[in-house]
Amino acid sequence: MFNTLVARLLAPVDNSSIVVFRIAFGLVMLWEVNRYLGNGWVKSYYIDPPYNFPYIGFEWIKPWPGNWMYVHFYALALLATFIALGLFYRVSAVLFCLGFTYVFMLEKGHYLNHLYLACLVSFLMIFVPANRDFSLDVWRGAVPRSTTAPAWSLVLLVSQFSVVYFYGGIAKINQDWLRGEPMRSWMANETHVPIIGRWFTEEWMVYAMSYGGMLLDLFIVPVILWPRTRWLGVVALVLFHRINAEMFSIGIFPIFATAAIILFLPPSLPRRVVSYLGSMFGKVRTGRKTTVREQPELDVVPFMQRPLVQRMTVVLVLGYIGIHLLLPLRQHLYPGPTAWTDYGDRFAWRMMLNSKHGTITFNITDPESGQTWTVDPMEYLTRSQFGNMTSHPEMILQFSHYLADEWARKGYDSVEVRADTAISLNGRDPMPIVDPTVNLAAEDYRIGPYDWITSFEEQLEIVQAKKAEGN
Repeated sequence: MFNTLVARLLAPVDNSSIVVFRIAFGLVMLWEVNRYLGNGWVKSYYIDPPYNFPYIGFEWIKPWPGNWMYVHFYALALLATFIALGLFYRVSAVLFCLGFTYVFMLEKGHYLNHLYLACLVSFLMIFVPANRDFSLDVWRGAVPRSTTAPAWSLVLLVSQFSVVYFYGGIAKINQDWLRGEPMRSWMANETHVPIIGRWFTEEWMVYAMSYGGMLLDLFIVPVILWPRTRWLGVVALVLFHRINAEMFSIGIFPIFATAAIILFLPPSLPRRVVSYLGSMFGKVRTGRKTTVREQPELDVVPFMQRPLVQRMTVVLVLGYIGIHLLLPLRQHLYPGPTAWTDYGDRFAWRMMLNSKHGTITFNITDPESGQTWTVDPMEYLTRSQFGNMTSHPEMILQFSHYLADEWARKGYDSVEVRADTAISLNGRDPMPIVDPTVNLAAEDYRIGPYDWITSFEEQLEIVQAKKAEGN
């Protein structure tokens, strides 16, 4: 069985769907880069803020000084254009992947699942031979034209998007989502959506959207891959992403995911469509019937008898898929609900899952002089950074360390930083997410559970007890 799997991964398939996706990917990334430039995000995200939240282990990554961040984004726009055109493809794909991932790693406070997905896909596009047809590289003779690609290149891309959908559905199987939250709250503010918006305050529509989104995420991959239900899946997926685009400000994801539908369809479909249209308009007149080429026999040989490069390719492909099947599961290694603690929330495709907001103030104390200061984080952070900090306790810790460093520069070397928080999760009453008695400046920033994050269950009991006393 394993030898057959290896043979299927190495077998050639029509590359026209990969070529179409290469063009779409380049154009979508060009659009995304232009959004940063056109909306002033380059300045407001990376030039103006005095502080950027780093990822653990990547604190050394800093924005370019001065206006060089603009140069960086203009370079990304050029590279995205080259990818779409298939010009200097390999070099462009490598540089775009490095440049876009650099931007992604600059600021944890701007984390979005679709940006993480763009980083991963840009990495895969380095290895996928997507410029072997309909590209300027072929036109200028830099690479030989080919109508096929190894099947592993298509499998990698399909697997990447399949993981997004499947784990996005798994994440929705939780108590809040099944009771209609936070969908109920979101839909109440989106009644302007054409046609169906008039029903967004109706309970049946709330549950239809909640359960419909969950079931689509869970089952869309087998539905769209099975020939008998394929086109039903295509229609459902297009409508799903169109509704999401109307309801939520989620950037490029709807159009990005819609473009990726081509990867789940028969690989030769774009070529057959072009051939049909050409013949219909008289551009292709062979005078002969088109015959379907037989599927070539699989070259099934023992794995260890294959050339080293083929064995390494199969190991790397299966290893990549395995890593991304396991990575979203790390949240189950930690105590407490992920929606509250944030343990394992990122890189796990927990998309549009929670509504988490509230207030945070920081109290700084100098033990030597007894002086105290109350700090509003909005004096230092952008609205986007602050909004993300309310959802992620480890960002509260990071900002506490930043404040301690700021006070050290003012001459106060050993200040204590504590946080007063009141955070509402999916419509519940606000509750403290951080123990207000803990000096966060003395706590280490690391991977793993923190004992200063409050227990969600205990906080709920306290809130319920207060309500009972009030009644």
